[in-house]
Amino acid sequence: MDNFFITFEGGEGSGKSTQATKLYNYLIENNLKAIKTREPGGTPSAEILRDILIKGKPERWKPLSEALLMWAARYEHVKEIILPAIDSGKFVICDRFYDSTYAYQGIAHKIGIEKMQSIKKIVIGDLEPSLTFILDIDPKEGLKRTRLRKDGEDRFENFNIQFHKDLREAYLKLADMFPSRCEIISGSLSVDEISKLIIAKTKERFNIP
Repeated sequence: MDNFFITFEGGEGSGKSTQATKLYNYLIENNLKAIKTREPGGTPSAEILRDILIKGKPERWKPLSEALLMWAARYEHVKEIILPAIDSGKFVICDRFYDSTYAYQGIAHKIGIEKMQSIKKIVIGDLEPSLTFILDIDPKEGLKRTRLRKDGEDRFENFNIQFHKDLREAYLKLADMFPSRCEIISGSLSVDEISKLIIAKTKERFNIP
């Protein structure tokens, strides 16, 4: 895809939000135009959906309802934030995108990735990131990290450990499916080590001096 759209993916506690922020800061410090956003969320309407998706009990939503709400939030986000930024030539750094829906709902929730791909065509068409960083971490370690957060956004964290193991395998499967844009980074490295790897790969991909 000929754009400056970079996404960060990974299971709970993998460190993707931290790394998205660090890459965004690097780009801004080097006088490159960039925005940072997140999913679900990114617009006022999508943030409302975020609140009802990632808070509450795990059984709050059936998997397909959950997936459809994710796509609804994404439609708003793409139309209002992502596409305008891409069209203006900015780097777009996004903490989660459609790979999360493929992994969480399509694979781990067993709806089927093919169904998610069909919905993608309807909702956002051919839009794809140019580069996707997948932070891979042992689910037990990732969940241990998330216990330190006190933001109430713990619905997915409270699914059973098998769900999180399936989620990790789902992301590895996606990396195999989309090798031209997916880069797997070990989430067990230090924050600075991960950041250096991500910056180096970003500079290489986009020919940044």
